[in-house]
Amino acid sequence: MPRTKTRKRVYSAHEVANICGVVNQTAISWIERGHLEAYRTPGGQYRIYPDVLARFLREQGIRLPDDLRRILEEEARIENVLIINDDLKLFKRLQEHLKKHYPGSVVVHAEDVFDAGKQLPTLRPDLVICDDQFDGTDGYEVCRKIKNDDDLIRPIVILLVDSESDKTEQRAREVDADAVAPKPVELTTLTDLIRDAMERRVASTSS
Repeated sequence: MPRTKTRKRVYSAHEVANICGVVNQTAISWIERGHLEAYRTPGGQYRIYPDVLARFLREQGIRLPDDLRRILEEEARIENVLIINDDLKLFKRLQEHLKKHYPGSVVVHAEDVFDAGKQLPTLRPDLVICDDQFDGTDGYEVCRKIKNDDDLIRPIVILLVDSESDKTEQRAREVDADAVAPKPVELTTLTDLIRDAMERRVASTSS
C-alpha cells in the first residue's frame, strides 16, 4: 500500500521574515520583486514551498531551521512513483528498473491525464516520470499542474523528451521540472537524474 503522507508544509511570509530576522514587509517585498518564489492562497496570503525556501536561504547564507531540514529529508525519499505515458512496454521496463533501485517502492502507471488525475491524490508520489507528449497531451503542462498542486508533496518530476535542446530545457525550467531525459530512455541516465534531484534537495539541509 502507498504510504500515507502528511499534508504539505508551506511557509508564510511572516515565518520567512522570522527565519531571516527581518520585518514582515521585507519578506513580502522579496516575493513581490521576484527574489523569492511564492503563491497566493484564495485569501490572498503568500505561501512558500519548503524546497523553494531552502534554496533562497542557502543563497542568502542563512541557516535552515530544523523543521525545514526534516521536511526536505523526508521529501528526498523515493517510495511512491507515478509514470505517466501511453507506452505500456516502457512502463514495464521503467517499473522493473525503479523497483530494483528503490526496494519496496510502489510504481504505478497512468496512461492518460484522466488516469493520472485519479492516481495522484491517493498515491501522492515522491517521483513522477512523465512523457512530454502523450495521447495529445502536453506533458509540460501536466508537470506544471503537479508542481502547483497544494495537496501533493512537491514530487520530483522527470520529463521524457524527444531530444534535449535549449528550448526543452527552458520549458522544463518554466514548469519547475527537476530534469529532462531524452528518449529512448537510458536507464542509467534516468537513475543519475533522479539521484541528482534527490541530492539537490538533501544538500539544502547541509548548510
